[in-house]
Amino acid sequence: MGTLTHLDAAGNARMVNVTEKEKTVRSATAGARVLVNPEVLTAIEGGTSKKGDVLTVAKIAGIQAAKRTSDLIPLCHPLLITGVDVDFTVDAKAAAIDIRATVTCTGETGVEMEALTAASVAALTIYDMCKAMQRDIAITDIKLLSKSGGRSGTWLR
Repeated sequence: MGTLTHLDAAGNARMVNVTEKEKTVRSATAGARVLVNPEVLTAIEGGTSKKGDVLTVAKIAGIQAAKRTSDLIPLCHPLLITGVDVDFTVDAKAAAIDIRATVTCTGETGVEMEALTAASVAALTIYDMCKAMQRDIAITDIKLLSKSGGRSGTWLR
């Protein structure tokens, strides 16, 4: 890890200039976990939530969030994203939904923030659509799982 690139010599916040960086194919995958009770999990899986198809709406929300990351996170570059995948795995034993969001682009800077934002907003959407059925839903384990491309190459958790 190097120095903080979002600070100038005087310690002021700045957007990093990536003009001279080489364009490469970049990818990042982030995850999140949503903990619900067994009844809510059954409603999500069966499509019986009063608000509709929870996982389809959460997938669309995650994709939209990845595309809007630079509007949400200060100093984040707007990127020409070339792909976003948001997938869910149901863990019935833990009454949990695991989210994986993968974002790709060809550009001068990475897509870690876009993947993290997609996973986070997908989790928040599940929460929002199910909160009437359960107030103590928990969102946990938001984290970067992997990244590739650019000068620093591949990183895996």
